[in-house]
Amino acid sequence: MYPNGSVLSLVLTLHSLELPETTIYPAFIFGLTTYLFILLCNLTIIITICMNRNLHKPMYILLLNLPINDAMNATSLFPHLLYSIWSQDRSISYPACFLQGFFAHLNGGASYLILTAMAYDRYIAICCPLRYGAIMTTNNLGKIITGMWLLNFFLIIVVFSLLLPYRICQTHMTDLVCYKTALMKLLCDGTEVNNIFGLSCIIFYHGLSFSVVAFTYIHILITCVTNKQSDAKIKALQTCGTHLVVFLLLEFNTLFPLISHRSEFVPAFLRRVFSISNFIFPPLVNPLVYGFKTKEIRQKIFTCFKNKKISIF
Repeated sequence: MYPNGSVLSLVLTLHSLELPETTIYPAFIFGLTTYLFILLCNLTIIITICMNRNLHKPMYILLLNLPINDAMNATSLFPHLLYSIWSQDRSISYPACFLQGFFAHLNGGASYLILTAMAYDRYIAICCPLRYGAIMTTNNLGKIITGMWLLNFFLIIVVFSLLLPYRICQTHMTDLVCYKTALMKLLCDGTEVNNIFGLSCIIFYHGLSFSVVAFTYIHILITCVTNKQSDAKIKALQTCGTHLVVFLLLEFNTLFPLISHRSEFVPAFLRRVFSISNFIFPPLVNPLVYGFKTKEIRQKIFTCFKNKKISIF
């Protein structure tokens, strides 16, 4: 048993990566390449939107939050993971583990709220085009972005604050990442309170995003079907199709680890693999699907690189 006062100096042990000695260097190079590619793609989208005034519109300003969030998400995992691969040392201090878990959940919650706000923006643009300028003003856009980040910070701070009053009984973790569920397994007691509030937050995030996305997509689909302008219909469906791909990817990468942590029927290997998938696939796929598939952003990226206006590193 470890008293609360000693947690700052407490060292935890994450589950072993179980890498054969011959695969350490290839795994490190692959991980480093993946991390740099994620940063390259997301920073390209960020710089492109920031540098081009033509992209300073509500749709792209909301989209800007996604690569910022994805870059933070990947950064909360890869530096320590790469160190662990290189050194084969799976130890991590409790404050560092706590911080990694905090940002993992913060970025996960932000992804849902960002996609929810983007779905609302597309709904107004497609279903109420004449009112779009009056509704999505700079002032209202600022309120939406500030509100979703403040709400997300507040909920995640409360979620992790509930871990602090309870004593820690063990230091060996069964997961590869410091998720809140992994940190809860270290506690001597207090898991019921943490479980109830944690599940409430999960229901809130998933319920809110699913409800808004379902409502907006149904109305967008109806509008597209009844719209006689084929060009507008195709553009709307392409935009919404891209949004749906990103949303479904997020749902899969979030729900499976949550279910696997609470199910004894999921093999431990799969549970550990999917525990890090949310740090890799959304940050890797989102800029490719959402950024480069968007015509305006793609054209600006090609123009900037052609004129050598973008320098990532």
